[in-house]
Amino acid sequence: MINVLVTGGNGQLASCIKDLEVRYKDLNVIYTGSKDLDICDSNQVQTFFSKNTINYCVNCAAYTAVDKAEEEQEKAFDVNTNGAKNLALACKKNGVVLIHISTDFVFDGNKAKPYTEEDKPNPVNVYGASKLQGELEIQNTLKEHFIIRTSWLYSEHGHNFMKTMLRLAETRDEISVVSDQIGTPTYAGDLAEVILKITMSNNSFYGFYHYSNRGEISWYDFAKEIFELSHKQVKLHPIATEVYPAAAKRPRYSVLDKTKIKDLFATNIPWWRDSLVKALLKHKVIN
Repeated sequence: MINVLVTGGNGQLASCIKDLEVRYKDLNVIYTGSKDLDICDSNQVQTFFSKNTINYCVNCAAYTAVDKAEEEQEKAFDVNTNGAKNLALACKKNGVVLIHISTDFVFDGNKAKPYTEEDKPNPVNVYGASKLQGELEIQNTLKEHFIIRTSWLYSEHGHNFMKTMLRLAETRDEISVVSDQIGTPTYAGDLAEVILKITMSNNSFYGFYHYSNRGEISWYDFAKEIFELSHKQVKLHPIATEVYPAAAKRPRYSVLDKTKIKDLFATNIPWWRDSLVKALLKHKVIN
């Protein structure tokens, strides 16, 4: 039996792992939210690890309010940096492999082709900086780690862009969406499958990995497809980043190169639109 701890147990990625774990009879998964396990409390983390038999820790816990992080810098770094370090220290002491979820926002967006794991990070906002520092803390603490950077995560669970657009469509006739930020949506259910595949693989190809769905689009393109597939009658307007007021700067281009994870884990990476259809079906918006 492989024992897996999933932090951030109430979030959308953890919820997708929960949906899939029934397929894996050799897995025993423990889910913890911040009330069960505060990853910012080093003593609490060490105690939890010492009292439970854990083989893998999947860290889905994160401070993800990108704009709010500009004001709540201490809170963002506490969760995304100190929390990651606390888990890495506990993993090291107890012989646990850490699978940590990071973000495309560690990059500045000035590149014109997909970012590889070897590209130098240069975050343009507090959220990205806090996630990058978390990556560095893990690297400096624990050899046995997988750091998976992902982008534009959404699903039928939790709060995300897809669900926000569907909600807005119920009350608005017109919506404006940024059209000059380019990236790739990632269906959390697909990422969950990859994470579970890693836990079952028993390999030691530790290090950085990039994972998102295939293709590259703008937020406007994403919204357009959400409305078309769900048959929502909304007038959609493309706008420039400068027109949409936001506290945090965003990378203009954050497409991730998935070659490494595809080759080392024989991962089949779905096209973004195919995964969007799957998410809308599970959300019972289409049938």
